[in-house]
Amino acid sequence: MADQAHRPGAEAGARVRAVRRARGLSLAALAEAAGVGKGSLSELETGRRNPTLDTLYALAGPLGVPLAALVEDRDGVAVADPGLETVRLHLLAEADRTVEVWLLRMPPGGRRRSPAHAPGTRERLVVLTGSCRVEPGDDVPLELAEGATAEWAADRPHAYTAGAGGMTGVDVITTPAPATPGG
Repeated sequence: MADQAHRPGAEAGARVRAVRRARGLSLAALAEAAGVGKGSLSELETGRRNPTLDTLYALAGPLGVPLAALVEDRDGVAVADPGLETVRLHLLAEADRTVEVWLLRMPPGGRRRSPAHAPGTRERLVVLTGSCRVEPGDDVPLELAEGATAEWAADRPHAYTAGAGGMTGVDVITTPAPATPGG
Protein backbone atom coordinates (compact mmCIF):
# COMPACT_ATOMS: atom_id res chain seq x y z
CA MET A 1 0.00 0.00 0.00
CA ALA A 2 2.73 2.53 0.87
CA ASP A 3 4.25 1.81 -2.56
CA GLN A 4 1.11 3.12 -4.30
CA ALA A 5 1.74 6.65 -3.06
CA HIS A 6 4.85 6.76 -5.29
CA ARG A 7 3.23 5.34 -8.43
CA PRO A 8 2.36 7.69 -11.30
CA GLY A 9 -1.27 8.75 -11.06
CA ALA A 10 -1.50 8.27 -7.29
CA GLU A 11 -1.71 12.01 -6.64
CA ALA A 12 -4.34 12.57 -9.36
CA GLY A 13 -6.37 9.65 -8.00
CA ALA A 14 -6.21 11.01 -4.47
CA ARG A 15 -7.33 14.43 -5.72
CA VAL A 16 -10.26 12.96 -7.65
CA ARG A 17 -11.35 10.98 -4.56
CA ALA A 18 -11.06 14.04 -2.29
CA VAL A 19 -13.10 16.28 -4.61
CA ARG A 20 -15.69 13.55 -5.20
CA ARG A 21 -16.16 13.06 -1.47
CA ALA A 22 -16.28 16.83 -0.83
CA ARG A 23 -19.09 17.04 -3.41
CA GLY A 24 -20.94 14.21 -1.68
CA LEU A 25 -20.87 11.98 -4.77
CA SER A 26 -20.65 8.22 -4.67
CA LEU A 27 -18.15 6.44 -6.88
CA ALA A 28 -21.03 5.10 -8.99
CA ALA A 29 -22.65 8.55 -9.38
CA LEU A 30 -19.42 10.19 -10.57
CA ALA A 31 -18.61 7.29 -12.89
CA GLU A 32 -22.04 7.55 -14.50
CA ALA A 33 -21.95 11.36 -14.81
CA ALA A 34 -18.46 11.26 -16.35
CA GLY A 35 -19.10 8.28 -18.62
CA VAL A 36 -16.23 6.39 -16.97
CA GLY A 37 -16.41 2.78 -15.81
CA LYS A 38 -16.89 2.41 -12.06
CA GLY A 39 -14.02 -0.11 -11.89
CA SER A 40 -11.73 2.23 -13.84
CA LEU A 41 -12.60 5.12 -11.55
CA SER A 42 -11.94 2.97 -8.49
CA GLU A 43 -8.53 1.96 -9.89
CA LEU A 44 -7.71 5.59 -10.67
CA GLU A 45 -8.66 6.74 -7.17
CA THR A 46 -6.48 4.08 -5.55
CA GLY A 47 -3.49 4.89 -7.79
CA ARG A 48 -3.56 1.57 -9.65
CA ARG A 49 -4.38 3.27 -12.97
CA ASN A 50 -2.84 6.33 -14.58
CA PRO A 51 -5.44 8.83 -15.73
CA THR A 52 -5.53 10.05 -19.32
CA LEU A 53 -6.25 13.65 -20.20
CA ASP A 54 -9.65 12.52 -21.54
CA THR A 55 -10.49 10.85 -18.24
CA LEU A 56 -9.40 13.83 -16.15
CA TYR A 57 -11.50 16.23 -18.22
CA ALA A 58 -14.45 13.82 -18.15
CA LEU A 59 -14.26 13.83 -14.34
CA ALA A 60 -13.54 17.56 -13.92
CA GLY A 61 -16.80 18.60 -15.64
CA PRO A 62 -19.22 16.70 -13.35
CA LEU A 63 -17.08 17.61 -10.32
CA GLY A 64 -17.34 21.30 -11.30
CA VAL A 65 -13.59 21.89 -11.01
CA PRO A 66 -10.84 22.93 -13.41
CA LEU A 67 -8.34 20.36 -14.66
CA ALA A 68 -5.72 21.95 -12.37
CA ALA A 69 -7.67 20.72 -9.32
CA LEU A 70 -7.05 17.12 -10.37
CA VAL A 71 -3.38 17.15 -11.42
CA GLU A 72 -0.14 17.65 -9.54
CA ASP A 73 -0.11 21.14 -8.05
CA ARG A 74 2.93 22.69 -9.71
CA ASP A 75 3.71 24.65 -12.84
CA GLY A 76 5.49 22.47 -15.39
CA VAL A 77 3.28 19.42 -14.83
CA ALA A 78 2.60 17.70 -18.17
CA VAL A 79 -0.51 15.75 -19.11
CA ALA A 80 -0.77 14.07 -22.49
CA ASP A 81 -2.91 11.89 -24.70
CA PRO A 82 -2.28 10.82 -28.26
CA GLY A 83 -2.63 13.95 -30.37
CA LEU A 84 -2.10 16.48 -27.58
CA GLU A 85 0.49 17.29 -24.93
CA THR A 86 -0.22 19.98 -22.34
CA VAL A 87 2.14 21.61 -19.87
CA ARG A 88 0.79 23.84 -17.11
CA LEU A 89 2.52 27.22 -17.27
CA HIS A 90 0.62 29.06 -14.55
CA LEU A 91 -2.34 28.77 -12.21
CA LEU A 92 -4.18 31.68 -10.63
CA ALA A 93 -6.70 30.61 -7.99
CA GLU A 94 -8.92 33.42 -6.73
CA ALA A 95 -12.05 33.38 -4.61
CA ASP A 96 -14.36 33.74 -7.62
CA ARG A 97 -12.43 31.90 -10.35
CA THR A 98 -9.50 29.75 -11.36
CA VAL A 99 -7.39 30.69 -14.38
CA GLU A 100 -5.22 27.95 -15.87
CA VAL A 101 -2.56 28.70 -18.49
CA TRP A 102 -1.44 25.66 -20.51
CA LEU A 103 1.05 25.22 -23.34
CA LEU A 104 -0.45 22.93 -26.00
CA ARG A 105 1.51 20.91 -28.55
CA MET A 106 -0.24 18.96 -31.28
CA PRO A 107 1.32 16.93 -34.09
CA PRO A 108 0.26 17.48 -37.73
CA GLY A 109 -3.39 16.49 -38.05
CA GLY A 110 -3.67 15.78 -34.31
CA ARG A 111 -7.24 15.94 -33.04
CA ARG A 112 -8.51 16.49 -29.53
CA ARG A 113 -12.15 16.34 -28.49
CA SER A 114 -12.73 17.96 -25.13
CA PRO A 115 -15.80 17.23 -23.02
CA ALA A 116 -17.75 20.07 -21.46
CA HIS A 117 -15.91 21.79 -18.63
CA ALA A 118 -17.64 23.12 -15.50
CA PRO A 119 -20.59 25.50 -16.05
CA GLY A 120 -19.53 29.04 -17.02
CA THR A 121 -16.02 28.04 -18.12
CA ARG A 122 -14.43 30.12 -20.91
CA GLU A 123 -11.45 29.10 -23.00
CA ARG A 124 -9.06 31.27 -25.04
CA LEU A 125 -6.48 29.84 -27.44
CA VAL A 126 -3.53 31.74 -28.92
CA VAL A 127 -1.79 29.89 -31.75
CA LEU A 128 1.97 30.37 -31.45
CA THR A 129 3.10 28.17 -34.35
CA GLY A 130 1.29 26.27 -37.07
CA SER A 131 -2.46 26.34 -37.39
CA CYS A 132 -5.54 24.89 -35.75
CA ARG A 133 -9.23 24.39 -36.40
CA VAL A 134 -11.37 24.94 -33.31
CA GLU A 135 -14.91 23.59 -33.14
CA PRO A 136 -16.47 25.48 -30.21
CA GLY A 137 -19.56 23.44 -29.45
CA ASP A 138 -22.44 24.35 -31.74
CA ASP A 139 -20.76 27.53 -33.00
CA VAL A 140 -19.17 27.93 -36.42
CA PRO A 141 -15.72 26.27 -36.61
CA LEU A 142 -12.79 28.67 -36.48
CA GLU A 143 -9.63 28.39 -38.58
CA LEU A 144 -6.72 29.85 -36.61
CA ALA A 145 -3.38 30.64 -38.22
CA GLU A 146 -0.15 31.45 -36.41
CA GLY A 147 -0.72 34.47 -34.15
CA ALA A 148 -4.53 34.17 -34.16
CA THR A 149 -6.67 34.09 -31.00
CA ALA A 150 -10.14 32.70 -30.33
CA GLU A 151 -12.36 32.54 -27.24
CA TRP A 152 -15.46 30.42 -26.61
CA ALA A 153 -17.75 28.92 -23.98
CA ALA A 154 -16.00 25.72 -22.88
CA ASP A 155 -18.88 24.39 -20.80
CA ARG A 156 -19.97 22.31 -23.77
CA PRO A 157 -18.01 19.78 -25.83
CA HIS A 158 -15.47 21.31 -28.20
CA ALA A 159 -12.60 20.12 -30.39
CA TYR A 160 -9.23 21.10 -31.82
CA THR A 161 -7.55 19.80 -34.97
CA ALA A 162 -3.97 20.80 -35.78
CA GLY A 163 -3.10 21.83 -39.31
CA ALA A 164 -0.62 20.09 -41.63
CA GLY A 165 2.34 21.60 -39.75
CA GLY A 166 1.03 20.82 -36.29
CA MET A 167 0.26 23.48 -33.70
CA THR A 168 1.77 24.99 -30.58
CA GLY A 169 -0.44 27.33 -28.60
CA VAL A 170 -1.29 28.81 -25.25
CA ASP A 171 -4.68 27.89 -23.82
CA VAL A 172 -6.17 30.01 -21.04
CA ILE A 173 -9.10 28.38 -19.24
CA THR A 174 -11.15 30.46 -16.80
CA THR A 175 -13.43 28.47 -14.52
CA PRO A 176 -15.80 30.27 -12.12
CA ALA A 177 -15.82 29.07 -8.54
CA PRO A 178 -18.68 26.68 -7.85
CA ALA A 179 -21.69 28.21 -6.15
CA THR A 180 -21.87 27.49 -2.45
CA PRO A 181 -25.11 26.29 -0.88
CA GLY A 182 -27.15 29.25 0.29
CA GLY A 183 -24.70 31.63 -1.46
